[in-house]
Amino acid sequence: MPSIITVGRRKTAVARIKLVDGSGKVTINNKELEKYFPIEVLREQVLQPFEVTATKGRYDVRVRVAGGGPTGQAGAIRLGIARSLVNLDEDHRQSLRNAGLMTRDPRMVERKKYGQKKARKRFQFSKR
Repeated sequence: MPSIITVGRRKTAVARIKLVDGSGKVTINNKELEKYFPIEVLREQVLQPFEVTATKGRYDVRVRVAGGGPTGQAGAIRLGIARSLVNLDEDHRQSLRNAGLMTRDPRMVERKKYGQKKARKRFQFSKR
């Protein structure tokens, strides 16, 4: 099987995923999954597409991810892996769609408005 390359995005993070046949090893920016994501919840999030499609341990994943923080990066990787699995086998699409893994999360940080402290917070009002 040739390697499959896909892109996943979330918030400001962009992940480029390369999926190849292997033993289930996940490498992110030349680090192991456990080293890159010490938080268990984020590791589970990254591996979720394999759990849903019952393909855990069948493919090696190589990831280059940039931008955003840990949560955004984990979400971007998850979307990229889900897209790779669909490219590999179209039958996975429905199960991944039902698990909500094929949808790009559109939520972004709201911009700061002028005359205000933050996006929605205002400066303290003074009557006198």
